[in-house]
Parts: sequence; structure tokens; C-alpha cells
Amino acid sequence: MSEQCPAVPLAPVAFPLANQFYRTHRSRMRARGHHRVLVLRDAAIFAALCLQPAAQGHWLTNLMVAPERRGLGWAGHLLAEARRMSEGPIWLFCHPELESFYQRAGYCRCEILPPALSERLARYRQSKPLIAMLHGGG
Repeated sequence: MSEQCPAVPLAPVAFPLANQFYRTHRSRMRARGHHRVLVLRDAAIFAALCLQPAAQGHWLTNLMVAPERRGLGWAGHLLAEARRMSEGPIWLFCHPELESFYQRAGYCRCEILPPALSERLARYRQSKPLIAMLHGGG
């Protein structure tokens, strides 16, 4: 799979392509200027995620795979590529039903977060159930 479709970092000038991918699938996710955006593509983008700098590591957001490509291992491939291209820990927030997926990708539940992420998670939890997870926290 990885030989056929390596993850490609998008230059900020190409972020509208990622945003079009998200909009096409009716997602409110968006790539923003402070993100590093990684995508999988053939004729078009079919998977994307964003990494935002956070406390000597990154906060992973906006992971999405096109519905017709789900269940084929692309999300795990993109997560592995993000880890390979990044230094330091990677945090993410997810719905509880996705915990086992992220555990299979090497993430574990995390109770202690950098202050900025802890504050953000507290705000998000006011409207939705989320858990924090971490890869590479040493």
C-alpha cells in the first residue's frame, strides 16, 4: 500500500485542495495556515489529516478517508506516515467508539495533556464526549 501511495505534505498554497476534499464529504473540517497537512492521493485526494504544533510535538486533527476507501487500511497508513514525518509526541481527541482503532495504530489513552490542549479538550467536552490519546509520549 505505501509503495503505491505515499503520504504527501501539502504546501499552504494547496490547502484549498484539502478543504475541497473535506467539503465534498460534507465535513466541517478545514486545513488552516498553522497546520501541516498530509494527504493520500491518486487522481484526487482521498485521505487527509492535519498536524498542529503543540508542546514539542503535534496535535492531530481532521483525519478523514473518503467513504468509498474506508476499511482498506488507508487511515492507519496515513497515521503511520504522520508519525514517520514528525518528531515528538502526537496527541489527538476522538469519540470513545474510535478508541480501539487508534489503539491498533499505537495510540494510548492520555489523561495528562499540555495546558493548551487540556483547555481545548475541556471546551470540546461541553458539547461532545471525547477522549484524549497519545502516541510517543515516553
